[in-house]
Amino acid sequence: MSRILLVDLDDTLLNNDIDAFLPHYLKAFGAYVAEQMDPKKFTQTLLAATSMMVKNRQPDRTLREAFNAAFFPALGVEPQNLSPYLEGFYAEIFPTLRQWTTPRPEAASLIQQELARGDRLVLATNPLFPLAAILQRLEWASLPVNADRFSLIPSYETFHFVKPDPAYFAELLALLGWPEDPMVMVGDDPLNDVLAARRMGLAAFWLVQDGKTPPDGADAPTASGSLSDLQAWLRDVPAAALKPNFTSSSAMLSILRSTAAALDTIIRDISPDEWERKPAPDEWSLCEVCCHLRDVECEVNLPRLNKVLAEENPFLPGMDTDPWADQRNYNEQDGFQALREFISARLDTLSLLEGLAPGDWQRPARHAIFSRTNLAELVGIMVKHDQVHVRQSLHLHPLEIPART
Repeated sequence: MSRILLVDLDDTLLNNDIDAFLPHYLKAFGAYVAEQMDPKKFTQTLLAATSMMVKNRQPDRTLREAFNAAFFPALGVEPQNLSPYLEGFYAEIFPTLRQWTTPRPEAASLIQQELARGDRLVLATNPLFPLAAILQRLEWASLPVNADRFSLIPSYETFHFVKPDPAYFAELLALLGWPEDPMVMVGDDPLNDVLAARRMGLAAFWLVQDGKTPPDGADAPTASGSLSDLQAWLRDVPAAALKPNFTSSSAMLSILRSTAAALDTIIRDISPDEWERKPAPDEWSLCEVCCHLRDVECEVNLPRLNKVLAEENPFLPGMDTDPWADQRNYNEQDGFQALREFISARLDTLSLLEGLAPGDWQRPARHAIFSRTNLAELVGIMVKHDQVHVRQSLHLHPLEIPART
């Protein structure tokens, strides 16, 4: 059985202590734009805008959009006036920063081993940089970027969340089409790589770093050691040990947030006629998918959750929502507006669920179809419903974005 290896970049595939690298990066960037503005103000604003990316929780706002909203107004310049300098920096100056990094020969061996085995590789780096910078760092690691290497490479142009938010991993998996293969996250950072992955319900291999302590308890790494230890472990680990478990409240909330983000990515570059296109007469279009998700969120999910939280062991009627596509003429509606309305309703759902006390997740209810249930099980049904329609959306409009090689 093939597996998916989610692998970090800095200090995992490439020796690059980001705390040591960052001062050289900022100094070089400031010097490059010195003719345009005060370097000190530029670098301070760059760091402040980066912090806004880290804080971003909006599933319809990419990291680049979050960065730009904080960056250009604070500098008092129009994006079109400064953007050529930013692009020029990554083309001309950023390559010179390679001297502060070194490749790890074991990384190339790991990649070769997993590809030979038939596994899929996903670059699970923090997408705080443009794609151009991430691709260059892969080259510094002596890992050529092409279609037979990484299935997905996240960057700030296309992603909405960053580590250590577990929603980052949910977004990765959503854009992969929610694969059901065994999978493991590999990285050096106890917080960004191990804790975040474990709270998403993923297995995690911690690359031991001197002076760092991994999380313990339920968040402890599945295994740990060097890159060489990882290669041996991957040869022997049973598939069952790498099966994801998305039943925790943390994982389910992350998936619910990632659905909106994944759909935002999928629909960004579609043409108007693609909204209504059906692969077959009995299949839905993207417009119908978005209308369906909107109406289910507004008329089924939110009312049910509120009912369970407001009443003691309430009865929940079953609802057949599929006929609504024809009854409500979904394919004649505005698909983009339906998606915006779905995202707004989904944010209301997340606000409700994220404020719950631990015991609230076990509040009971009686369902017309599957009898006794509780709030956690109802949210789990929402999660599976989301995953079905994300896969369906990717089938209708396969991704052609810079994040995919």
